[in-house]
Order: sequence, then C-alpha cells, then structure tokens
Amino acid sequence: MSEETKSEIGLIGLAVMGQNLALNVADHGFRISVYNRTTSKMEEFVAKHPDTPGGLVGEATLEGFVASLKRPRKVIILVQAGWATDKVIEGLVPLMEEGDIIIDGGNAKWTDTIRREKELTAKGLRFIGSGVSGGEEGARFGPSLMPGGTKEAWKHLEPVWSAIAAKVDPKTGRPLEGAKPGKPVEGGFSCSAYIGENGAGHYVKMVHNGIEYGDMQMICEAYDLMQGVLGLSAPEMGEVFTKWNSGMLDSFLIEITADILKQTDPETGKPFVDVVLDTAGQKGTGKWTSVNALDMGVPAPTVAEAVFARCLSAVKEERVAAEKILKGPEGFSFEGDKEAFIQAIHDALYCSKICSYAQGFQLMREAQKEYDWTLNFGEIAQIWRGGCIIRAAFLQKITEAYERDPDLANLLLDPYFNKTIQDAQANWRKVVGIAAQAGISIPTFSSALSYYDGYRTARLPQNLLQGQRDFFGAHTYERLDKPRGEFFHIDWPDPKRPQIKA
Repeated sequence: MSEETKSEIGLIGLAVMGQNLALNVADHGFRISVYNRTTSKMEEFVAKHPDTPGGLVGEATLEGFVASLKRPRKVIILVQAGWATDKVIEGLVPLMEEGDIIIDGGNAKWTDTIRREKELTAKGLRFIGSGVSGGEEGARFGPSLMPGGTKEAWKHLEPVWSAIAAKVDPKTGRPLEGAKPGKPVEGGFSCSAYIGENGAGHYVKMVHNGIEYGDMQMICEAYDLMQGVLGLSAPEMGEVFTKWNSGMLDSFLIEITADILKQTDPETGKPFVDVVLDTAGQKGTGKWTSVNALDMGVPAPTVAEAVFARCLSAVKEERVAAEKILKGPEGFSFEGDKEAFIQAIHDALYCSKICSYAQGFQLMREAQKEYDWTLNFGEIAQIWRGGCIIRAAFLQKITEAYERDPDLANLLLDPYFNKTIQDAQANWRKVVGIAAQAGISIPTFSSALSYYDGYRTARLPQNLLQGQRDFFGAHTYERLDKPRGEFFHIDWPDPKRPQIKA
C-alpha cells in the first residue's frame, strides 16, 4: 500500500461513541481505519456504511491497522478509561514509530494523561489527551473537543479535530445545526481549540463535567420547587421550561428537560418522570472535580453539593424508612402569586448557575498555576457553546467577560454578571427562604447563595476559627494590625502574657 492510499487517521474502539466519531471523521472527507478487539463488530460496522465521503477501512489485526495509516500515524483511542486505555497503548507502542501520535478521547483522569504523555515521550511517541463532549449525537454530528498535548502534535491533529467539531456562528455564538449523515455543517467557528500541555485538555473536560453535574442538579431543584410548592404537573412544568429555553436560560439541558417533562410513559400513560426511580448514577468526573477543588483549596461548593445530592439519592431504602420517622415543617401552604414565584425560581436558577460556573473557572485558574498551563478561558467558554452537554447561550456572556478582562479573578466581578445578580438576588433569596419553610432540599441553590454571600464579604467569621485552632493546637494566627505572613501565638494557660511571634 502506497503512502498516498493510506488512511489519514485511525480509531480503536467501536462502541457507540467510537462508531459515531469514526463516521463523523469519514463524513468530513478523511479516510479512517478502524479496529475493534471483536473483529465481527468492526466488519459489521464497515459493511453497514460503504459510502462515506472519506471512507472507512476495517482492519482485523492491530498490526494491519497501524500499517494502514499515513505517517506520522494518528490513532484515536475510544475505550473505557483507566486500565483498558493503558492496555491498548501497551499494544500499540511496539508497532508505532518515532513521532507517531496517540490520541486518548476517553474520559481519562488528567493525572493519568500527564503520566501517559511522559511515558510515551520517553519512547519517542507523542500523546494527546482530548476531552470529547456531546454524547453519542455530538460524536456523530459535532462534539466539543478539548485537546491537550504538545503544540507540535496538535498541528497534525488540528485539521481533523477542527473539521469534525461542532460549529457556532462567530457573531452570535449560536450553534449551527442541520448536520446529516454524509452532509456535515460547513462554516462557522469550530468548537475545538488547543487547551494546553499534557493533561490540560482532560482537566478542562473534567471541570466541564463537574459544571454539568451542577447544571443538572439545579434544574432538578427548580422542578422540585414547582411541583412541591406550586403543585404543577409534569406537562405544566414542561411548558415552563420551554418558555425558559427561549430566554437567558436557553440551553441544551433546559431544552431536553422540557421534552422529558412532556413525555408520557408508554406503559402506564402517566407522565414519564413520575414512573422513574429517584436514584441517580454517576461515573466519577463530578467527584474528581470536587476532590481536586479540595486538594487545591478552591471553593467549589455547588459542584460538590450536586455530587452529594446524587449520593443521597442513592440511599433510597434509607430515605423511605427515614420519611416515616423524621418530620419537616407542618402546615406550609403557598399563598402567593404562582407566576411571580415561577419567575423567582427562574432567577434563582440563573444566579446559582452563574456562581457554579464562577467556581469552575476559578478552579481552572488555579490549576494552570499548579500545572504550568496557560488557559484561554474565553476560548474555553466558546468551544462549549456547541456540541457539549452544557452548551448554552449563557456561555457567550462568559466569553465576552474574558474578552473585557482576560485576567478576571472571578466571573462575579464582571459587570454583566454583577448586574444580573444585583437585579435577581431578591428573588433568589425568596426562593431559598420558601424552600426552607416548605422543607424542600435545594443544595445547589442554597450553596451557591452562601458562596456568593461569602465571596462578597470582606470579613468572615474565620477569625474566631483561627482563635480556636490556636487554643487547642497552637496553630498560630495572623493579625489585622500586622503585615500578612507574620504569625502569632497566645500562651492560653496565661493569655495575659505577651503574644509570641511564631
């Protein structure tokens, strides 16, 4: 086989995501070789799609797969994160040559990506860890792509990644839609951009997923308030979410929430949501985000509360038993204006969303110092405008905020977000108060409000906490009337003695 007739790129792993991404690549005119451990699955897939513009080439052996690729070879891995990814890499390394590129498109932990790049660099190979967001549909018709690695490696992957990514209108930031099999969307801004060195791409994807946890939980809390306080039916709430989707809350998750709430269960005829068990699963990326925030000392309570809400939902049997024993407020009855309260819930959702994203971007801001990355936050928000699960009109406001001030310390300090919360916070506080009176759990709404109030407060009560720490553990404290960085200790058995400078 001559070099000219070889495939531009290869892909290993033909589960649904792998198949859809391969078709996306082929639809954009790139010849792609595919390999799967189960050969029959590969053969069936290739036979089913004989007429893609670029062409699908099935290879039954890993040796044949690698040999079918143009140099420098580019291999996408889309298998289960962790051990399975390492095993695929282990099989590829002896077959590849210096300068070849391995691309991990799975939900890898960023520290694994950093390790893999070091190991492969030592062997003369290049490695890209790329976040791929958008689920099955995104993979097929345009995902949001977050690649991390060396810029030299990225130059070879960029033509493919830029072509297959979701596209948005560069002026409005709105996603360009209408892609069909064999006929991808042309033009627009590509939702793919070089993120940074080594694990930067997978780190940003992790934060994306943590924010996604927060978004989903906030929507659930809005739903719970509408049914628990106002007594709205699922179809009625579906109409509310449809209306919200035409305004500032315009997003993929709000859109599908409206569809879900309007869906009828085909077996019972009841609203679909009313027959779904209230226990939520998770794959770990939200937990990674929360643990990393704790490790780096960055306040991200709203994401953490979204993770804990899923954990609490999982103890279904305990909650059923507890409901018979633990009592909440009695006699609560909402007597206000229903439409006004729906608007208040809308405002609470939007304000909480702002705080959640502020936490996520602060986490990325701290991570770039920790790992020596240079992240373009405005560009990150822009590539999240299309393809990914958290795609939303709101993200354009984040891009604009970082265009105004690339060194913005916190999204809350941007004039747009500051004014938005000033205008809506009375409704936000009203919702949190009524939820407490009604006994409805709203962990993300309330934690976001506490974060906002804490961040805007110049003097917090942790002065007392430092006194406690010094009392029982001689952990020292700083003083308001002394320079930062000077630490003191009181001899607590005799507090009148002069303070000791640590």
